[in-house]
Parts: sequence; C-alpha cells; structure tokens
Amino acid sequence: MNPARRKQKRFAYGARLAATVWLLTLAVCAATVDQAAAQPRSNNITIVYAGSSTNQAPGWVAYESGIFRKYGLEVQLVHVTGGPKAVQVLTSGYATLGQVAGAPAVQSILQGSDAVIIGGILNTMNYQFVVEKSIQRPDDLKGKAVAVSRAGSSSDFATRFALDKYGLTPGKDVTVVEIGTQPERFAALDSGRVHGVMLEAPHTLKAKRMGLRVMADLQMLGLEYQATALVTTRAMIKSRPEVLRSLMKAYAEAIYYYKTHPRESMVVLQKYLKIDDMDALQEAYEAVGLTLVPEKPYPTLKGIQMILGELAAREPKAQTAKPEQFVDMTFIKELDASGFIDRLYKGKPVVASVEAPKPQPATAKPAAVTPERKAPPPPAKTASAPPAPSPPQTAKSAGQEYIVKSGDTLGRLAQKYYGDFLKWTRIYEANRQSLKTPDYIFVGQKLIIPADDIAGSFATRVSQ
Repeated sequence: MNPARRKQKRFAYGARLAATVWLLTLAVCAATVDQAAAQPRSNNITIVYAGSSTNQAPGWVAYESGIFRKYGLEVQLVHVTGGPKAVQVLTSGYATLGQVAGAPAVQSILQGSDAVIIGGILNTMNYQFVVEKSIQRPDDLKGKAVAVSRAGSSSDFATRFALDKYGLTPGKDVTVVEIGTQPERFAALDSGRVHGVMLEAPHTLKAKRMGLRVMADLQMLGLEYQATALVTTRAMIKSRPEVLRSLMKAYAEAIYYYKTHPRESMVVLQKYLKIDDMDALQEAYEAVGLTLVPEKPYPTLKGIQMILGELAAREPKAQTAKPEQFVDMTFIKELDASGFIDRLYKGKPVVASVEAPKPQPATAKPAAVTPERKAPPPPAKTASAPPAPSPPQTAKSAGQEYIVKSGDTLGRLAQKYYGDFLKWTRIYEANRQSLKTPDYIFVGQKLIIPADDIAGSFATRVSQ
C-alpha cells in the first residue's frame, strides 16, 4: 500500500474513533441529565392545602409574594378537597407539607400514620355566633333552635361549645338542627326556621348588613382548637430537616407580611377566595388575618386535647392519648429562640385595620417582597415585640359601664383599662351577679369596669 493510501486510511480511522468518542460523551451527558431530572432537587417541594378559606392564607401569601423562593424553596401548591384526603396525600409521600385542619391530622396519627404537627396557623375556630334580631342574650335561646351542618362537624362542635359556655344544654334547652352548608344555614336563619347559626367571615358581613346580631365569636369564649395546622411526617423530618427549617422560616415571614401588607394580602385573598366584594374581603382579613393568625405559629396543645376529647367517643385510643404525642415543635422553637420572629416585628407594627383595596382582576398577583413602604394607618400593638404601650384608659372611681363588643374578653378589657391582662379578676368580681363564669360574656352585654384600686376578694383568692 502506497504511503498516500496508508495516510488516508489512518485519517479515516481517527475520524471514526473521534466520532465514536464524541457520541459516547453525548450519551453519558444525556444519561446524567436524565438522571438529574428524574431526581427532584432538594428544594423542590409540594404543599397540599385543604379548603378555600382565610385559614389557608399564610401559605398563599408565602407563594404569591415570593417568600418561599426567598428561602430557596421551589413550591408547588396543590389544593385537595377535604382534610382527611389531604392528610392521606401527605402520608403517601407525595407532599412535603400539609396545611390542613388539625382534627383529621390527629385522627390519622391515632390510626397509626407517621404524620406530625409542626406548626399552628389557626389555634381557635373563626366562627361567630349569629342570632336572630329578637335574641338579646344567651338565655333568650331557650326553647329555640340553632343550625349546624351535621352532627360531629366543626360547626356542631362550635355550637355545642358556645351553648355550654352559656349554661344551655343542647337537646334540652336548645334544639340543634342539621341543615348543611353555611349558605343553607344562613337561609334557615333568615327565614326564621332557626334562631342562631355559626358563620365564618366573610358570611358574617352579610348577616350584619341584614341587621342580624353577632352574639359572640369563639375566641371570646376562650376556645383553643387546632383549626389549621402545618403537618409533615416524621420520615420527612429525618430525611429533610433543613427544608422544614426553611419552610418554618418562610411561614413566619409570610405571617408577618400578611399582617403588615394588608392591600397586597387582600389581593391574594381575592384571587384564592374568588370574592370581588371588597368589604367582605376586608372583614375576612381583619377578623382572621389580623386577629386570629398567631405571629409565632406554635401549635396549641390545649386545642389538640380538645380534638382528642371529640374523638374519644369513636376512637378508643384518644381516651388515653396525650397532645404531646401529635406534635414536634423542634423547628418553631429553634426559630423563636433565634430571635428571627421578634426581629421581623421590630421593623413594622401590625396594622389595626385598613381600607379595602380597589377590585383587581382575578389573575392579579401582589407585588413581590420589597423594601418597606410607608407604614399604613394606624398601628396596633403586637404580641411579639410591642411598641411603647399607650397609657391604659382609667376607670372612674365609682366604676364605669362598658358594652361588650365582638372579640372582647375579660383579659383584654383588663389590659385596656388597667394595663395588666391578669387583672381580669377585678372585672369578674364586679359583675358576678351577671356572669355565670369568666367566659359568660356576649356582644351587647353591659359590664361595670371597677376602678383600678379595687381589688376584689376573688382576685385575692386566685393569687393565693
């Protein structure tokens, strides 16, 4: 073979070899890419939430405002109908976190799942007890009927809890009627078929517009209940603790953002609740977001015990279970101890109220988290890092009359008039003839606020 032919043959062989190496390299790269795609990134997570109510707002706000991404989390929000189904989806391994009602989570754990509550978004029920115009005080309900959705439901529990606080026995003093959804219960109240129902904001606004009376809300009656919780699994805590730490930080900041950016937050509520009535949105935001969502999202052990009491009749294990079995507070305690939450509220106080924003298109999103804007009017005290308190309103020496409003408790009135929550016993002592228990107050009730220098014997007994 002549030299030219030999050289040409070597060149062709080298070209084929180079092409083969190049193809093999491409194949290896493609396999690597496919493998990486098949394995989700550690910060790609799914959060399931059950229901479309203001209880779910912190997760929506964290997603829409960009707070999840701020903490390196690529989140997919998935809506699941019903708390039990949401817990099933979570425990199947599909989701990292669930934003669900506490009762189905507790029941799932009792039945052997490895679900666990790591945070609390709503630690009471956001129901208000709405009654017909002629009902002026709880005793007026004797011989009357009240409506619930069905036996064993949250509305049934809330109604029975309220009646018990007012010294009324369901089935004896008051008839409890199963009617159905909130709109159906509202219609029954409006028609006169029943005389009282439990309603949530924004349905309460419609009731007020029609002249119906709000007798009390569940917070007034001292109810602790794990209405909405952050739930994960113990397996997830072991395998991805850093992701859960980031999630807890994101939720804490989202709650802060929710309470201090009312206009942006109400646009989020408008999108997810699909409500264009701005007054109703404002009612929902102020009644739940500002009032009930805790700045520090701890779960409530008392609220879990309340759920166990509910379940005890049909779940024998609930009779001996302890609330501590259902929670892992590692992440919220770490975050709280670090001072992260307290630092958030040092920069901007929670707003007391806000005017409703102008209607936005259903697809509109609020602005991403940006440097602080001018503070909205007017500021209110916060639980975590209160500003310098304003002087309490001093009761006159002979005492003064006060008309109970929605959201009032004896503790709040003591804080208002005496600057000390623990002095509620003075108000109770001064009104013992009209108060069956410290929780027996209702909207429209007249109380005497005694002067601060009056320390009743009841207060003395409590302190001993």
